Amino acid sequence: MKWTDFEDIAEALFNLYPETDPVKLRFTQLHAMIVALEGFEDDPQASNEAKLEKILLAWLDLRD
Repeated sequence: MKWTDFEDIAEALFNLYPETDPVKLRFTQLHAMIVALEGFEDDPQASNEAKLEKILLAWLDLRD
């Protein structure tokens, strides 16, 4: 997975952390969770607030 695979990352997070409320996460926590995902193969330094926000929103959509 790469930073631009928003839906795939969100789905992986949703499956690994079903009880986690993504709104309560700091971006630093979210970043750490993403780079620790099995199959994540992008540069950890290539993230930014906009990418993290898109992943967060995709994760929230899965919870509805």
